[in-house]
Amino acid sequence: MVQTDHNPQNSSERLVYFTIVATWLLWLLGGLYIVGPILGCALAFQAIYFYFIAPALPETKRLAVPNFSVQLWLASMGLMLVILVVGHLNFSLGMATMAKSSIGWAKGWMLIALFIFAGAVLPIRAKIVYRAICRSAKYTIFLLPIFIAAPLVGLPETLWVSPLKIVGGSGSEYFATILYTLEPGSGIPRWQFFAPWSPAAGMIGLVYFLCALQEKDRTWKSWGVAGALAIILMSQSRLALVGLLLIGPIPFLFKQVTMPAIWFLALPIVLIFGWFAIDILEAFSAAQSEFSSARAGSTRVRETLGRIALERWEAEAYWFGHGIVERGPHLVEYMSIGSHHSWYGLLFVKGILGLIALAVPMITSATNLFRKALVSSVGCIGFAIVALLTMYSFGENLESLAYLYWPALVLLGKALQSRTDISDESTTGPNVSR
Repeated sequence: MVQTDHNPQNSSERLVYFTIVATWLLWLLGGLYIVGPILGCALAFQAIYFYFIAPALPETKRLAVPNFSVQLWLASMGLMLVILVVGHLNFSLGMATMAKSSIGWAKGWMLIALFIFAGAVLPIRAKIVYRAICRSAKYTIFLLPIFIAAPLVGLPETLWVSPLKIVGGSGSEYFATILYTLEPGSGIPRWQFFAPWSPAAGMIGLVYFLCALQEKDRTWKSWGVAGALAIILMSQSRLALVGLLLIGPIPFLFKQVTMPAIWFLALPIVLIFGWFAIDILEAFSAAQSEFSSARAGSTRVRETLGRIALERWEAEAYWFGHGIVERGPHLVEYMSIGSHHSWYGLLFVKGILGLIALAVPMITSATNLFRKALVSSVGCIGFAIVALLTMYSFGENLESLAYLYWPALVLLGKALQSRTDISDESTTGPNVSR
């Protein structure tokens, strides 16, 4: 018998479900970078339709008004555009450059807000996202032999670069079908799956892991967890491994935090930590040094990029930033100044006001979801996602990967909009066309 409860029930769920399931096909065609923004706009337009047009039709009603946290994301990401325009005007960058930067803003920062908004107001059940991600993870397991064998049998690293690159206007890595890469110096193969680079794959693996743990069906959960762990481990991302240890357990811990036995078990751990605090901190410091030396060249480049971004931001464009991304010198292998770090990137491109525009909704969301996480499973996953985004904001540019981790943003919006006195899977809003 078909389990219709886990099948898409309306057009919004179908858009989300089948886009996730088609991830590997879209990767092969080089269309992931294009489909992400299209989907975000489609969901946003659908929400607007049910706000303003559908209420006039029979058997429909207006969607619920997004709460303050969701509105704050929309307003803050909109403010990013104003800051961007002022930065361009301050440095007289011209209308053509301003138009190009505005498109980049729409595909990045605004896309984050659109998916959060869609998740908050459209009737998209969380378990539909979980099941779709587990199916995608299952396909990942099926493809693993090809990825593992590729460097062993001498297949090319990049199969092809999609001609859709002309439409996207970004680097070729966003449209390339890459089987593996070789680590400079050691020549060890490293995999990035359907992400543009390996650390980004680690981030997506963590999103998959968090969602797979919420799946109720044991078989699908096993597929989801296995696929997520394969992506995390084979990406060889240090940040992903740290996230697996620190963020992976968050939903479980919040589910147990109201049990008195947990507090009795935690008491001796706290006492032991206090007694051996100095030794523990020394061990942590040693582990941190070993962590940084694992890829010393990468760490050096990241630190230098951050230092350049801070110095130039403070000296040249404190309030509104430089308006555009600039290539760094040979010292940082010509990488963009402020890349690999959302906060440095914001300071350099959009100044202190841009940094505040991201920090305020992040802090507000974390505060909102901490209380919900104590009583709601969707609150737990929402808080874990905020923690994940916060952690990766120090290692990636969040806006450049929004087209990939958008399922997490949909769940974040659902968590922010959820009430603690109703079921996680209840949906409010119109009778979306089936």
